[in-house]
Amino acid sequence: MRLLAGRQPVVWPSSSPPASLLGVASPLCMYGTIPIAASFSKHGMRHDWLAAFMMSSVLLNPQLIMYSTALGVTALVIRIVSCAVCGIVAGIVVHIFYKEKPFFNFEGFEPRASHDTHPNLLMRFLLNLGRNIKATGLYFLLGVLLSALFQRYVPADKFAALFGEANEGFGVLMAATIGVPLYACGGGTIPLIREWLMMGMSMGSASAFMITGPATKITNLGALKIVLGMRRFLLYIAFVMVFSLATGLLVNLIIK
Repeated sequence: MRLLAGRQPVVWPSSSPPASLLGVASPLCMYGTIPIAASFSKHGMRHDWLAAFMMSSVLLNPQLIMYSTALGVTALVIRIVSCAVCGIVAGIVVHIFYKEKPFFNFEGFEPRASHDTHPNLLMRFLLNLGRNIKATGLYFLLGVLLSALFQRYVPADKFAALFGEANEGFGVLMAATIGVPLYACGGGTIPLIREWLMMGMSMGSASAFMITGPATKITNLGALKIVLGMRRFLLYIAFVMVFSLATGLLVNLIIK
């Protein structure tokens, strides 16, 4: 009893799994998740738990789970498991490398002086709308343009051939990187993935794309850049690509 009483508790990110599952269950988008995470951080929640919560919240939500049933049971299960595991791994990585220092900087989301002071309610709404368009409109239009050009001018059948069984390793690598420049939310990737799977895309490539698509959506990246800073932002991009590549290769090994 004396020996047990003198032992120090092992510090381990044991709450990363439930934090990741909470992110999966959250119906909020990135812009809804960050203020909540900022509030949690302000009240003392560890940043590795926040990383697990935010990572899985970016990748998956209850609505997307329902939409993903269109891809079949196998793809649905892979999506749920891989997204939850991605959040858990993100929490563990932050715990290991940022144990003694903060990973997020939520100062950019601190409450500021209200600009909604116009006495006319309609004018107040229009002014607020204009400020939001000015802040995010260019990135939004750029992402939509890239996505439209990609879907219009890249033949689906030839592109899917790159992801097929004959090019498994290269196909997974392509899927892990092609999602980065596209404006594609989780739901927006489903029609693409469904068509590619019908044309021979490997399940591993689909798994990689299901991670990079939502995780590197331009609007999400804009929000994350604010709370991460450039160095940690680049680490986030690298983590997403490495994890999606590893997931795709593993899925191809398991599912033949």
